[in-house]
Amino acid sequence: MKSVLLTAFPRTQVRRGEVKKLRATGRVPAVVYGGKSAPQNLEIDGEVFDDLIHHSASENVLVDLSVGTGAKRLALIQEVQHHPLSGKVLHVDLHEVAADEKVTIMVPVETKGESTGVKNGGGVLEHVLFKIKVRALPKDLPEVITIDVTALEIGQSIHLGDIKPPSGVEILGDKHISVVAVAAPLTEAQEAEAAAAAGGVAEVEMTKEKKEEGAAGAAPAKAGEKGAAAPKAAEKGAAKAEEKKPAEKKK
Repeated sequence: MKSVLLTAFPRTQVRRGEVKKLRATGRVPAVVYGGKSAPQNLEIDGEVFDDLIHHSASENVLVDLSVGTGAKRLALIQEVQHHPLSGKVLHVDLHEVAADEKVTIMVPVETKGESTGVKNGGGVLEHVLFKIKVRALPKDLPEVITIDVTALEIGQSIHLGDIKPPSGVEILGDKHISVVAVAAPLTEAQEAEAAAAAGGVAEVEMTKEKKEEGAAGAAPAKAGEKGAAAPKAAEKGAAKAEEKKPAEKKK
């Protein structure tokens, strides 16, 4: 991985309000840590950083970090935090590395070519892993790992152990894990079965709803019957009481 120059400036704003004002000026708060130096708060020009990321294959970027008048520090962009709605960069973590020490990172996986199983058999290419873990010297780190899927037939897959890494790069993890695979298309019977299953679930839910509605409607009716019977009983009792009353004496 070729390093690119990134200029940063020491940052004193660390409180939430101060950082918010910093972003309003077009600067991005950042921090660099690792190596033999203490962590340092930085600020980066937002437009410069956006341009750097835009021209990179991934967010795995090796930079020659220049901070003020100090010596350059070799660092990897470790994490970029984005605003969930606007996508604007909110914060950048930089991890200082040594040129002669191997580092481990997650690298995106991309495919090239059209699978024979997809092209001729109507299969479906399934991307199982989107990133894989690799270890290498900073200069040898790949930005992406590209896999040729042209020869894949239906039912075949490419495992982690099948990938030939670039020179100086070690792929880490279980070699038997599938990275990409070609699945067979669904038959008409399978599609019909899936549709029937989906319809059955919907029917059960509708039946359940109807039962609940019926139960909810029945309860007031019962209560109404009892409520209607009670006044009638009270009326009968009142009539009997009136009959038992002695007649008033005439004056």
